[in-house]
Amino acid sequence: MNENKRSYIPALGFHWLTRLYDPVVAILLRENTFKQQLIEQAQVRPGDRVLDLGCGTGTLTIMLRRAYPDATVVGLDGDPAVLAIAREKIAAANVAIELREGMAFAPPFMPGSFDRVVSSLVFHHLVTEDKRRTFAKVREVLRPGGELHVLDWGQAQNLLMRAAFLGVQFVDGCETTTDNVRGRLVPFMQEAGFSDVVETLHAMTPLGTLSLYRATVPAVGDG
Repeated sequence: MNENKRSYIPALGFHWLTRLYDPVVAILLRENTFKQQLIEQAQVRPGDRVLDLGCGTGTLTIMLRRAYPDATVVGLDGDPAVLAIAREKIAAANVAIELREGMAFAPPFMPGSFDRVVSSLVFHHLVTEDKRRTFAKVREVLRPGGELHVLDWGQAQNLLMRAAFLGVQFVDGCETTTDNVRGRLVPFMQEAGFSDVVETLHAMTPLGTLSLYRATVPAVGDG
């Protein structure tokens, strides 16, 4: 199998559930609330190029375009089924967004192509090796001083949240989700060369602890 086309876990774990992804996430995770916090944290500037990594059905991508109309927004996902849904939603929203098909750990972009990369509920779908590869590639496609903003499952705050997260692990598997629940995303970002890596939010949800992270590519001349 081509390394850049290896298998991945689709939305909700199974391809036949893809059409249910939007309503399930909206009901269980207060999707708009948390994604709005992600958008506000990104602080996109006029003229910035923004990549929605693992854009899925395009909800966050559209929200970004509406929040920052003077920025260029690009969505990337490896699942053609969710990209088809995203195209329908983008057409209905009548916004200008470029969608590309590709894996998070092999983004088809030149180094230094973006000022911001955002990602929502993607990394828990990746095995450890591909998480590390993805963070390294994200650092590469970001310009010096660029930022990565990640919303995903984080380390369980308590036993209740650990128990709640078992449902996610049942659907998506322990191989991909264990890194998240053990709090490994921060060290993985640091290993990839990001600086100022911080967890800015951790919130309890019916499915476990949801965390928001920020990381920066060192500016030219920084130690």
